[in-house]
Amino acid sequence: SYFGDRSSCVENASALNFTSSSSVRGLNSTCVGKTPLSSSRSACRSRTPLMGYSVTSSSAVSAHTAASVVVAVVEGRGLARGEVGMASIDLKNPEVTLSQFADNTTYVKVITKLKILTPLEIIMSNTACDVGNTTKLFSLITEHFKNVTFTTVQRKYFNETKGLEYIEQLCASEFSTVFMEVQSKYYCLAAAAALVKYVEFIQNSVYAPKSLKVRFQGSEKTAMIDSSSAQNLELVINNRDSRNGHTLFGVLNYTKTPGGSRRLRSNILEPLVDAESINMRLDCVQELLQDEELFFGLQSVISKFLDTEQLLSVLIQIPKQDTVKTAESKITNLIYLKHTLELVEPLKAALRSCNTSLLKAYYHSLEDTRFGIILEKITTVINDNTRYTKGCLSMRTQKCYAVKPNINEFLDIARRTYTEIVDDIAGMITQLAEKYNLPMKTSFSSARGFFIQMNVDCSALPNGQLPSEFTKITKMKNTYSFTSADLIKMNERCQESLREIYHMTYLIVCKLLNEIYEHIHCLYKLSDIVSMLDMLLSFAHACTLSDYVRPEFTDTLAIKQGWHPILEKIAMEKPVSNNTYLTEGNNFVIITGPNMSGKSTYLKQIALCQIMAQIGSYVPAEYCSFRIAEQIFTRIGMDDDIETNASTFMKEMKEITYIIQNANDKSLIIIDELGRGTSAEEGIGICYAACEYLLNLKAFTLFATHFLELCHIDALYPNVENYHFEVQHVRSSAGNKEKIAYTYILSKGYTEEKNYGLKAAEVSSLPSSVVVDAREITNHIAKQILHRQKSTPEMMKERAAYHLAMRLVQTARNSRLDPDSLRIYLKGLKKKYEASCPAPEQNNEQQ
Repeated sequence: SYFGDRSSCVENASALNFTSSSSVRGLNSTCVGKTPLSSSRSACRSRTPLMGYSVTSSSAVSAHTAASVVVAVVEGRGLARGEVGMASIDLKNPEVTLSQFADNTTYVKVITKLKILTPLEIIMSNTACDVGNTTKLFSLITEHFKNVTFTTVQRKYFNETKGLEYIEQLCASEFSTVFMEVQSKYYCLAAAAALVKYVEFIQNSVYAPKSLKVRFQGSEKTAMIDSSSAQNLELVINNRDSRNGHTLFGVLNYTKTPGGSRRLRSNILEPLVDAESINMRLDCVQELLQDEELFFGLQSVISKFLDTEQLLSVLIQIPKQDTVKTAESKITNLIYLKHTLELVEPLKAALRSCNTSLLKAYYHSLEDTRFGIILEKITTVINDNTRYTKGCLSMRTQKCYAVKPNINEFLDIARRTYTEIVDDIAGMITQLAEKYNLPMKTSFSSARGFFIQMNVDCSALPNGQLPSEFTKITKMKNTYSFTSADLIKMNERCQESLREIYHMTYLIVCKLLNEIYEHIHCLYKLSDIVSMLDMLLSFAHACTLSDYVRPEFTDTLAIKQGWHPILEKIAMEKPVSNNTYLTEGNNFVIITGPNMSGKSTYLKQIALCQIMAQIGSYVPAEYCSFRIAEQIFTRIGMDDDIETNASTFMKEMKEITYIIQNANDKSLIIIDELGRGTSAEEGIGICYAACEYLLNLKAFTLFATHFLELCHIDALYPNVENYHFEVQHVRSSAGNKEKIAYTYILSKGYTEEKNYGLKAAEVSSLPSSVVVDAREITNHIAKQILHRQKSTPEMMKERAAYHLAMRLVQTARNSRLDPDSLRIYLKGLKKKYEASCPAPEQNNEQQ
């Protein structure tokens, strides 16, 4: 019963209130067109789960080759425009893939991802594709995927809370670490909610609880930084105070436009992994630093740009109803557009003499003839001297006189009337000032219109009060603001005349906009160029305020005298700098040292420098070389999480599980203490096992710990290096008490400090009797612990040979030395090798 199926489908949809009324018809036809393999009934009607097939063609044979992926896409609104969440599910394979990323106005990443997925059906919210108000993303997707079924659902089904609930219900336990990645990624959660709801009701397939593989995938060509790492490293939000600028974003953000600021933020959260693109950016920053004229020329032009992306999105929207407000905003936007296009020539002039390939490419992009065509069309209608100005009255005047005279004579008459009313208001206020002998002047605000203002001491007024004809009196210090009945009437006349002017101007503006729509896409390119230049200028600006250096990209992480960029901003002086050295042969560093000696700061500093290098910024160091990291993982902090019912230890375990499951050979892993939430023996056991697992990868790992037992792992694994933070012991002037002085300097080997926890406890206000008791017990336990294992001569020889081999491989790959210098370097390596090997007599003695 064909019609029976159709009606049941509509009933089903309306009962759910799932689709907007306009799209029920669309859904209807979508459902009827799908025939599952094993059933002759309509896919909508059948209550049994599909056999994993949902195909648009009627032939059963094509089912195996046909697309079977359903994707939900949602984009942020307002300031979050460009932040895209995606969720996809393969009907032939129980796997849900979530992704969220910041994209630019051309939405390259979204299109790339969708191309890889080759979807059968794409779901978007009905607000994205309302007739006459479609978003740029929606029109781009429909253009690229003409043969894909489109379905709209109400925006309310894109609900991130529901999304997290669905993932919790449906995600198989071995993939449950995905929670950590997605719990703050609101857009991909919202997309997941709509996707699951759609698949369950419309596709008519229900998944068993805990049966789906759910995974999170960052966008291609960018490094993945999970949300907890972004939070730990304080990349864009300060953990103590969200309004505080002490973040990596705050250190680098000298952008002048909203687009530039958005771009910087998304780059910090998703650094590049392509060395060529990074070096192109670094070339630009270098040129900006070397050429002051270029730097200041570009900066002065860029700072005049408004929010181009925002302007663009407003311009391409056609309002459903013509009100005074929409008329006014369209006129304003056209003035903004004229202002923006007039800046293209100065921007080209600033870029004319540049040398780097990226800046040259931007210069050529600006030679697009469409900028000139749009501006020419605008100037035939709009006055040449109409431009964006600050202040509501001057902007109101600009809007009134935007259209050239003699285009519409009724408009010219209305404008003459408006001018006369404004002149009358000024004249009336002058008369009132003379009448009462008070220093009155005309003022304007968008809320009140014209009103009277004066600065006068209360004692200068007769009886300390204003004359009775004045109303709506407000007073701030010695400034009075007020109006009169006549002035209110004049204001009303003024508003009426303005409405007429706006209405007539709006009709002219709409006609003009219709002519320029076909050329408007060049503005996407412009907004891209402006935001990129703004970010690069910001990097160059940050370099001038501190001694940053250009990073190199090799297979080694080597930082000479690097320091923490955020700490420098907080302290207003250069912090203590330290070296870092990791290679493929020494890819695991264990760091020990007393509490507060600087371990956490040092670890964060390395991750921040890595991110700065990969976004194309200079780095706080004397010299630095990086290996590009495809993922950056951190496990920092000792918090519990009441929201996900995780104790300190459980949270640690979830974080380390996530790292172990997702790390690869190109990762950078930062672990600041592990296994602290449980007993010492178990903690050491977990640390040791986690280290051994990570040692099998070629990832660069830095591991800070208080478990000194862990340091002996270097006897078994030659790719482990031990470092510690030095402290000095200073006797107080009284002579009987010893204090710890922190040097914050990193040295080779593990810490020799004993009982530094007790020393830290002494400094706190813990009662001395408790501290004494603690010391006694500690000494007693220490005597019971077995002597530490010593390295055997064979191990020492193997270790020396391993280190020599690694140095030789590295020299062969990266050396730029001339033959004589190379000979000297190799001799030095030989000496170092011989010194590291135990002498034979030493061997015999030991035997």
